[in-house]
Amino acid sequence: MDFSFDLQFKSDTVKLICGVDEAGRGPLAGPVVAGACVLPDGLEIESLNDSKKLSEKKREKLYDVIVEKALHYGIGIATPEEIDEINILNASLLAMRRAIEAAGITPDLLLVDGNQTRGFTTPAVAIVGGDAKSPSIAAASILAKVTRDRMMTELDREYPGYGIAGHKGYPTKSHKLAVYMLGPSPCHRKSFLSFLERDKVKLEAEAEKLRNSQV
Repeated sequence: MDFSFDLQFKSDTVKLICGVDEAGRGPLAGPVVAGACVLPDGLEIESLNDSKKLSEKKREKLYDVIVEKALHYGIGIATPEEIDEINILNASLLAMRRAIEAAGITPDLLLVDGNQTRGFTTPAVAIVGGDAKSPSIAAASILAKVTRDRMMTELDREYPGYGIAGHKGYPTKSHKLAVYMLGPSPCHRKSFLSFLERDKVKLEAEAEKLRNSQV
């Protein structure tokens, strides 16, 4: 990924640029996690890209490189309870602000993946598809994704039976069926579970089929 994208925002008054991205807006369970990252000017990290386009193994390797090479980085989370209380968009922005605070810096400019910059005290530019354009945002996306995946693996141990380590909380068919049969766990986002009522007939049929196969 070419660092020239980030460098175009540099000026006499903009020297410290921080990329910001989140992971986990769509899942039924777990937190939304954000990363904030400041990379050295011109640093090129091989295979750096949008975290969603990389294998888990590659993300893990890049995570270690980013942590080692970054000038500053931070991680922020918003809990399932916060997501239910203030909605997922506001919770994502909250996690981003926490990530910037955790980085311990006051950047001159934020490059934020997506189309929202509401609530930041630092000047910010929204970059749609930024994790595929900006090295700083791509690095932040990897920090967020790897951190969240590790958290979900831990939650799988705490709340077995839902398959969380595999789907990482996303709304797969098996995950929805598990929530229907077991009931929501404390790590599930209550505001994301409308499918339990909406798809009740279908879920009950699938549950009955599964029960019969286990006899």
